[in-house]
Formats: sequence, C-alpha cells, structure tokens
Amino acid sequence: MIENIGSSELLMVGLVALLVIGPERLPKVARLLGFWIAKTRNIVASVKEEIKEEFHAEEIRQMLKEKTGSLEDLQGVLEEMNTNTDNLKTTLEKHAQQIEQSIKSPHEK
Repeated sequence: MIENIGSSELLMVGLVALLVIGPERLPKVARLLGFWIAKTRNIVASVKEEIKEEFHAEEIRQMLKEKTGSLEDLQGVLEEMNTNTDNLKTTLEKHAQQIEQSIKSPHEK
C-alpha cells in the first residue's frame, strides 16, 4: 500500500500536513504517526504469524488423523489375523486328536 506512493506524492502530503498542522506541531505528529504505523505493522505481523501457526497446527492434526486411521486399519488387520490363527489352531488341534485316536485304536472306526 505505502510502496505504491511516489516521492512527488509523498512531498505533496508533507506540504499539506505542514500547512494544516503547522511547523511547530508537525515533528510531534510525524513521530506519533510513525509510532502508530510501526505498532500497526507489528500487530499485522503478529496476526500473520498466529494464522500461519494455526494452519501448521491444523496440518499436523490432519496428519495425525490420517495416521490414526491407518493405525486403526492395521489394528483391524491384526485382529483378523489373530482370529484366523486361532481358528487354524483349533482346526489343527482337532485333526491332531483325530490322528492320535486313529493311532491308538487303528481297528475302531
């Protein structure tokens, strides 16, 4: 915004300020104006930084949410594998008992 003001425009504003405010009060008004411009810039920079931090925090939350979903999917797969392993174990135990019984009594059926 201020970057677009040329030197001739700035000179014109200075002359008008000199005529309206007067030479006695102009330095004090200029210092006050400079103070408030600097303070405004600091506030704007602070707000920009807070917004940037909030966006970064939101990105991290989104990444954690995605990772949590992946972990939940992995946990589901592991639970399914445990169930399948238990079923396989039960089946193998049944077959082992049948084989053991057939070995003990080969003539009985």
